Amino acid sequence: MSFVLGSKPLTLAVLRSIALDGPALALAPEARTAVAASARTVETIAASGKPAYGINTGFGRLSQTRIPPHELEQLQKNIVLSHAAGVGAPLGDEVVRLVLALKAASLARGASGVRVETVEALLRLYNERLYPRIPAQGSVGASGDLAPLAHLALALMGIGEVRLADPLRLAPKEGLALLNGTQVSTALALAGLFAIENVFAAATAAGALSVDAAAGSDTPFDPRIHALRGHAAQSEIAACYQSLLTGSEIRRSHLENDPRVQDPYSLRCQPQVMGACLEQMRYAARILEIEANGVTDNPLVFADTGEVLSGGNFHAEPVALVCDALAVAIAEIGALSERRIALLIDTSLSGLPPFLVEHGGVNSGFMVPQVTAAALASENKSLAHPASVDSLPTSANQEDHVSMATFAARRLSDMARNSAGIVAIELLAAAQGIDFRAPLRTSPALQPVHALVRSRVAFYDHDRYFAPDIEAIRELVEAGALRRFVPGLLPSG
Repeated sequence: MSFVLGSKPLTLAVLRSIALDGPALALAPEARTAVAASARTVETIAASGKPAYGINTGFGRLSQTRIPPHELEQLQKNIVLSHAAGVGAPLGDEVVRLVLALKAASLARGASGVRVETVEALLRLYNERLYPRIPAQGSVGASGDLAPLAHLALALMGIGEVRLADPLRLAPKEGLALLNGTQVSTALALAGLFAIENVFAAATAAGALSVDAAAGSDTPFDPRIHALRGHAAQSEIAACYQSLLTGSEIRRSHLENDPRVQDPYSLRCQPQVMGACLEQMRYAARILEIEANGVTDNPLVFADTGEVLSGGNFHAEPVALVCDALAVAIAEIGALSERRIALLIDTSLSGLPPFLVEHGGVNSGFMVPQVTAAALASENKSLAHPASVDSLPTSANQEDHVSMATFAARRLSDMARNSAGIVAIELLAAAQGIDFRAPLRTSPALQPVHALVRSRVAFYDHDRYFAPDIEAIRELVEAGALRRFVPGLLPSG
């Protein structure tokens, strides 16, 4: 697979492929024309001596300082060097791939004043899999992701941990154009969204398996209930649960003999909770897809009129707000899963052996894995605190309101990993419960879910080293192995 930038918009499916696989990228002929025209506009302005922000002036509060023509190249080099002040662990390869692709796509729109060779240099890094070392911390998500993008630009200049045989010399405006933009925040947000999709799929399958393990009812998934409320995602996910549970021998055996009238909320209200989370994921996906195709540096160059306009497209508030929503959603997905684990190990609620193990007392079974799930859920609740409301002015109050989008996005992968651990424990617990219901069988649609768990982890017949079991199933969750059980529901397909 390959993709030509500038010929058509980047879709979520393409962005997910870039993150996972790194398909080849090229620049469309029409994009080359637009980029070249934009670069000529900058050359004209620089030659005229007319002041234009970031071309022949200083930056931020130093924008009143005029830069003489013989220092324009040094100006662009200096902004990269001075702004490469990030700290922390480096971003993962999947995020760096997205950053490179998003930055190239933004510049390819022809509104940034950079040369064609600058865009091609970015694509060369991407296509040759030469990933710059970009520290994860140091951006407030306004004026763009300045520090992390500066570390990317260092690689183009032959400085830093990735060096090129032919370093790029920056022309007027190019240093600023490379640094300004929301590509790091957006890349982190997209990586987080894709990870959350995998957890959502696994949590849906696990939730259905838990219903059957607990001999619960499928009545709460009746489409008539959800049609009366009117939320589309709620109805869609309810239909998914109903499809997964159809034909269960366990359910049929309990229809006439079960005295319970209603199941606990963690079983019964899954469509309402997971549907609401799915709505937030879809909204976030729409915003991030728009952002991925946008131009977010400053100032912007309009070659058709020869104007350079200063604005604020670098402000990452759209990214920050949807990341806050995604953080709440993934925290809720994990919290609901943890409650189902607690239900399954409680014999008074599930009707299964205490802590899902035979010979309790000698064996502790799933006692402490539920504690682990609770710890992960609690950690996610702390991480779900909104980041976008925490604005700290920077640059001597020139940048007096910032989005904190970079942190808002960066925490999503950690939260998704926490919830993947919770869902992994639930899958193990639910599979254990299904085994205890034998010889009755779960539904035809859920038998492959059970088989997938058992392909990695055997029945827990006595106490053993538990952590490897959890890690084995978490790997399945994070790899997206359960996406096929929620066809048509996930934003990126």
